[in-house]
Amino acid sequence: MGNPVTWFDLGAADEGPLRAFYAELFGWKLQRMAETYTMLSTGGGINGGIGRSQSGDPWLAFYVEVADPQAMLNKAVSLGGNIVLPVTEIPDVVTFAMFNDPDGLLIGLIKSRQGVEGAASSAGDGAAVDWFEIIGSDAKRSQAFYGELFGWRLNDAVTNYAPVDTGTGYGISGAVGATSDSRSWATVYASVDDVDRCLARAGEMGGTREYGPIDVGDHMQTGAMRDPAGNVFGVYHQVPR
Repeated sequence: MGNPVTWFDLGAADEGPLRAFYAELFGWKLQRMAETYTMLSTGGGINGGIGRSQSGDPWLAFYVEVADPQAMLNKAVSLGGNIVLPVTEIPDVVTFAMFNDPDGLLIGLIKSRQGVEGAASSAGDGAAVDWFEIIGSDAKRSQAFYGELFGWRLNDAVTNYAPVDTGTGYGISGAVGATSDSRSWATVYASVDDVDRCLARAGEMGGTREYGPIDVGDHMQTGAMRDPAGNVFGVYHQVPR
């Protein structure tokens, strides 16, 4: 069935400022689902949510749809990962869990009631979230870990940055790699009209520029910010060919 990335969550000790930040920056629609959790309707790709961090530490994670979260969690541990959140069920809605990979990056596992075929794409009209990225300290180690864990096929033509084939047409595309300066993160990217302007606006609203803009070939620019809570979130702009 493949194991696609179908959801993302952001956490902070005080989720209120994050709601305002992302709604203003990306034009996302917010729907309050509980006192401490708000659903985000993006403009394409996958949707997400913002919740209150129980530990008080900020976090961002995307979720990989799997058939058996417990079996996948056990496999992650056998490959060098660590359990962060054991398998948790919201009856008739979703089952999920979280782990740290060997670099300490936070990854979610999810089994939705509808399964992979029911993984919802966004119906919003803000910035689309349609790329995920895992940047570890060692590209080959990270690529081997995720290839073995999820059965992802990784195109290693570019040694330090391998595009991922998740084995299904659902969810979003992404890549696993490493940077030259040993920074690491697991995050998602939103499509924007102007990377530099978006990063500057994020800075005006309490975020900071992590990197960029960087030209990727002749048709793309990428960048990343830290939101007011400290989570790394990517942005990109693709110029039509």
